[in-house]
Amino acid sequence: MKELYFESIYAFDRTDEPVFVGIPFKKGELFDEKKIAVKNEKGEQKPSFSRALSTWEDGSVKWLFTDFLADIPALKSAKYFLAIEEEPQTIKGIVSDEKMTDTGKITLDFTKGELFEINGSDVTLSPMCFSDKDNGKYSFTKKSVQTEQYSPLKETRLIKGVFTAKERNVEAEIRVTCYWQKSYFDIGITIINTDTLPLRIESFSLVLKKPFDGKMRQNVAHSNYRTIYTSSEGEAIENLIDANYLLFESNESNPEVFYGTFFGDMTDEKGGVCATVYQAQQNYPKAVSIEAGVMNIDLMPGNVEDITLFMGMAKEHIVRIYLHKGLSPETLSNESTLFQLPDRPAVDPSVFKESGVFSPLIFTDEYFPKAERYFAGMADGHTRSYGVVSWGDSPDMGYTQQGRGGGKLVWVNNEYDFPHACALQYVRTGVRRFLEYLFVTGKHQYEIDVCHYSDDPAHLGGQWEHCAEHINARVMVCSHQWLEGMLDLYHLSGDKRAYNAAVGIAKNVINILNGPEFRTSGEMSARETGWALRALTAMYTETGDARWLESCDFIVEHFRKWGEDYGVWLSSYMDGVKIRVVFMIAVAISSLYRYYLVCQNEETKKEIKKMIVTNAEDLVDNARLKNGLFYYKELPGLKRDGNNPCILEALAYAYELTGNRKFIDAGYPTFELILNRPNPSSMSKQHVESSVLYGAGSTKNFAQALMPCLTYFKFATELGLYKE
Repeated sequence: MKELYFESIYAFDRTDEPVFVGIPFKKGELFDEKKIAVKNEKGEQKPSFSRALSTWEDGSVKWLFTDFLADIPALKSAKYFLAIEEEPQTIKGIVSDEKMTDTGKITLDFTKGELFEINGSDVTLSPMCFSDKDNGKYSFTKKSVQTEQYSPLKETRLIKGVFTAKERNVEAEIRVTCYWQKSYFDIGITIINTDTLPLRIESFSLVLKKPFDGKMRQNVAHSNYRTIYTSSEGEAIENLIDANYLLFESNESNPEVFYGTFFGDMTDEKGGVCATVYQAQQNYPKAVSIEAGVMNIDLMPGNVEDITLFMGMAKEHIVRIYLHKGLSPETLSNESTLFQLPDRPAVDPSVFKESGVFSPLIFTDEYFPKAERYFAGMADGHTRSYGVVSWGDSPDMGYTQQGRGGGKLVWVNNEYDFPHACALQYVRTGVRRFLEYLFVTGKHQYEIDVCHYSDDPAHLGGQWEHCAEHINARVMVCSHQWLEGMLDLYHLSGDKRAYNAAVGIAKNVINILNGPEFRTSGEMSARETGWALRALTAMYTETGDARWLESCDFIVEHFRKWGEDYGVWLSSYMDGVKIRVVFMIAVAISSLYRYYLVCQNEETKKEIKKMIVTNAEDLVDNARLKNGLFYYKELPGLKRDGNNPCILEALAYAYELTGNRKFIDAGYPTFELILNRPNPSSMSKQHVESSVLYGAGSTKNFAQALMPCLTYFKFATELGLYKE
């Protein structure tokens, strides 16, 4: 059995609360996900539904995703267990057909209305209001409705449609998620710019209506404490979150985990309807206004902030609609807060370690407080960027000050795979906030940083490198495309969009590798083909599909020929110059090692091992300064102290392949420098461009350092080189 632990959070009971968990299994441990049962501490089964997200080569489940219903008492923690049962409990659950979804509490009819109608309710969803600054108001046309995901406990319908104004079309995907025996449902509306022209959004809102007879309690609420405004008799009431609000509101919570609630409610003697906007503050601007039975949920209110979706960008806004029987504002606030800060079951790190899914090098037998404080501090120290387009990303002030953005902020676009680093930090610690970092930044990546539309095939499906406004017109490059975090997000959240993004990135990498620049050794940096190899190896590990290895073999041959031509991997820096670039060579070594672990050809494995050791030895012998540090680049003006942690991972793998501790000894000055480097300090909030920024660190810092530090750290502690 695998234990799931719910921490004590709320002062009210949660009964049959919908929750989920993504959890790995050892090879050969589970062959039929239908035999999974969820039990409470008394051994009683709770309604659950499981599905396999990926499998081992023997067909057994590698990653399992389970929806279940949990009872969590007020002011207490709770434990549940995943167990393998020959005859687990069967569930009737949600009734669904081509037309309708019936949860047992509410029924949605998808054949009626702009999106759907709520049967048996006096609440109606009016046509969406969408406009941009160039084309004015749009009308929406529903094109198709399909069941994207079904379980007896939770169903998601995908409505595809298009907004049309004048000669411009804007695609939209609306996901409607219903829950068994619940009288609420979630609407996630994704706007996609399928045009080369920028989409300069003026306003976008949902409208709920309820018959008004002159008597109605109306509430709007916000904040991370208790702030509820009430009006009666249909009097107008509104609430707005803009930059000024965020700049001057006090909030000590970690915003990826929780910022506050934001909802509107209309209640009369027949009942009420409450609408909560998910992470409204983080995705500002947002507004809600109510008057005489009409509630406007402004997902992008007009004349508040300049919001532009450039070519290929997508953005989802999520609203929970809760139909109730006259609940009090305080109870609605509880329910709204629960939506913002849901109960999540924690999984002990030993489960991840023993599964064999993750590298054993990220786990240590001992606990080292100083090192752990540094790792956590790096993760926590990134800048929070509030805003519709910016939430889940951070600017890099180094790039910005270099002028790479032409005077604008340069967004790091999850460089070095910040989501993956967060996933690794979560599985090795079990700390929830690192999981939430993954959820937020991973979602930003597959929405904003990945190109959903382009008139250039070289862009489609790929990820933009760090740049101003999250996107530029440069042809994509292998060295700035990351997909391991997308796979982590898929495994731990069940979000298939993350998996699809990973596949798109991998295909884009292959297209780039087919370009002419990779036909000449030394013309591209080792980092380019190194990151490409890492991405494709990850896709092979995920799917077992050998097509991903075809380009891997090409990359290995590219490195072999490169080494033959120059002795080691020297890179072109400027005309007539070939130099060692330490961190780029380190990336190549670390990526080759990943392929080494899955390669089935013994001769190729020998060749890879030789390349790793040869180039690692070359760096140890020829790329260090007298002070013990590796230099940055092999040019007189750049032969300064290097502090890039990537070298540590390369040295760790060279040590593992040879057992020669000289590789670990050579890395210690760099490791000591990094471990004693102060984490970014906080800074005052700033309103820059269309974002409110809080913090001083780039996500790049943690993303670049964690895996190298962990792999090196394990061997340094085992050899007694690092002690506390």
